[in-house]
Amino acid sequence: MTTDLILVGGGLANSLIAYRLHQRNPRLALQLIEREPALGGNHVWSFHDHDLTPEQHEWIAPLVECSWATHEVRFPRLRRRLGGGYHALTSERLHRVVAATLGSSLRLRCAVARVHPSSVELVGGAVLQAAAVLDGRGDLRSAALDIGFQKFVGRWLELEQPHGLRGPILMDATVEQRDGFRFVYSLPFGPRLVHVEDTRYSDTPRLDPAQLGAGIEQYAAVQGWAVHAVHREEHGVLPIVLGGDIDAFWEEGEAGVPRTGVRAALFHPTTGYSLPEAVRLADAIGEASRLDAAALYALTRRRSTDRWRRDGFFRLLNRMLFRAADPARRYLVLQRFYGLSETLIRRFYSGRLTRADQVRLLIGKPPVPMLRALSCLFDRHVPAARESVR
Repeated sequence: MTTDLILVGGGLANSLIAYRLHQRNPRLALQLIEREPALGGNHVWSFHDHDLTPEQHEWIAPLVECSWATHEVRFPRLRRRLGGGYHALTSERLHRVVAATLGSSLRLRCAVARVHPSSVELVGGAVLQAAAVLDGRGDLRSAALDIGFQKFVGRWLELEQPHGLRGPILMDATVEQRDGFRFVYSLPFGPRLVHVEDTRYSDTPRLDPAQLGAGIEQYAAVQGWAVHAVHREEHGVLPIVLGGDIDAFWEEGEAGVPRTGVRAALFHPTTGYSLPEAVRLADAIGEASRLDAAALYALTRRRSTDRWRRDGFFRLLNRMLFRAADPARRYLVLQRFYGLSETLIRRFYSGRLTRADQVRLLIGKPPVPMLRALSCLFDRHVPAARESVR
């Protein structure tokens, strides 16, 4: 049987694309290849109500693990509860639902050596042919992009007593500031089950899981949470893009191979949220009239470069956060931001700031030195190779 599409890498983006294509066209011959024993790794992905359309909420609903009506942020001089739904997917649920949907079209524990626009070389020498290959193996290693880093360690804590949270805490920046802007992120999945992440917006990708894990233990103790058990731990380093050359980025790597997810630079440039862009890309591919390699390469590259050109203002904000603000005082930028209108905050997360929003974010006394802020206005260089994310 001829294979229409091979998706290499079973992370969020390719899993959603395969799931959406099967919904729209169950007869499409596709293969989703993942080197690990399960899809999605060991992750939690979140999104806001307003990040997706009603139709997108409908088709992704089976993958959602938990939803909340409100969420909270905490800073030294600001504590605020915000409306609008907030939702989370877990890697376990992603694997369970997508694997059941794809059946024999899913190949786990399958290592890939190289990819080409219409073929995949497996470790061991076997070659798979298809009309097109989508490369979604993640890992944004590029000499063409200037990046900072969002690094985190998360633990699922089962508590002795109920935690008392009414909803997620997206940012608790009342903690001691270390290694850049630090905050703790908490998602309550049950009365005594809470996912807690210690997160840093840092200048380096170096991650010490033990140190951040100790930060989680300290945070739980301060909240008065007695931990009964730790069910799992996850950690990661996400890129925060400050500048660069998106066309040079696409000229790197295997020529003509369509890319998805982080490998296509499709994520929110400031928050690192990847699910909304993954859903939009899945819809775009699901609605495409052609699924050959040339058409999908044009589609994925165009979406990536269009998003890059729309997101120049976000990269400006990132440069101000990383280059203009002293690391221990970066939280002041976010504290000021969360004092703005709730509608502006929603548009920020969905990546749809208006010109008026942009002006509102920049006017007034900046929480960073003025001369440093002015030096961040323009991205004048294509950076040399940076230290790789480990």
